[in-house]
Amino acid sequence: MILLEPHNYIIQTTLAEKFTKPSSLDVQFVDFDGVRFHLSTPERKSALLLSMHIRCWDELVRYGAQEVLQREYGPLVQAQPEPEYNVSLVIDLDTAPPEGEERDNFVKSIALLKRNALAAPFELAFTKQKELESAGDGQGELTAIHYRDEEAIYIRAAHDRVTVIFSTVFREETDRIFGKVFLQEFVDARRLPTIQNAPQVLYTNRDPPLEIRHVPGLRDSEDIGYVTFVLFPRHFNNPTVAAGTISHIELFRDYLHYHIKCSKAYMQSRMRHRVAEFQKVLNRAKTEAATSTERKTVTGRTLHTR
Repeated sequence: MILLEPHNYIIQTTLAEKFTKPSSLDVQFVDFDGVRFHLSTPERKSALLLSMHIRCWDELVRYGAQEVLQREYGPLVQAQPEPEYNVSLVIDLDTAPPEGEERDNFVKSIALLKRNALAAPFELAFTKQKELESAGDGQGELTAIHYRDEEAIYIRAAHDRVTVIFSTVFREETDRIFGKVFLQEFVDARRLPTIQNAPQVLYTNRDPPLEIRHVPGLRDSEDIGYVTFVLFPRHFNNPTVAAGTISHIELFRDYLHYHIKCSKAYMQSRMRHRVAEFQKVLNRAKTEAATSTERKTVTGRTLHTR
């Protein structure tokens, strides 16, 4: 299956182009999760302003998003963001790293702005798990990130694990069916010896998991599904592994619905192809209209042939 990239492709390609040839710019675009971006040059061609609006910004700030962005981008973060946006970065092309691998890494880090903002609650949960592990028992506070309308990510640390729960809305009956098939594949694939160290995946429809049943306002309808990931210390025991885990799990909801749409498109294309083949068979089965001709014999008699 195709894995979605954690960085924003538009930001990456636009910045790479502007490093080569600076010019005026004013473009707005939206990411998979409804996150809005604005990339512009309000003052001069060599100073790019990148702004982002994410609906769960207040919750992310509560869990340390400002500190994470300050750590990742330092002086690029503006004290006062652009109006109607939550955070703004200023990229000065004149003082950027030289061309090569260093510049490529810099551009990609800017393209990871949304990923880094969403990483804050996960990093907080990983840190809390280590504290609880040292204490030998206990559970951390339940973290809720309402990153979409009617959907949220719930994170809770315990002394031996970190539980991540996605609530997702399946708008159509076929989406629920495809979702169950995909999630069953996650469960079955984990039985393979090569990937038994992967996180445990659980799926429930309509009924929320025990960890969040006390949360007020949860919807009770057939179009709601809950996907639970159980992360153990081996999934975040060092910074590199933890960063990869965060990047992949953040994109799970987009990954699931993206492949549901791809599967539906593939099946529809196969059905159209099959209908076209049946039409060819039916066309070949049609009999040609019979035509009669008259012929004269030597004696003058008339013969009708078909």
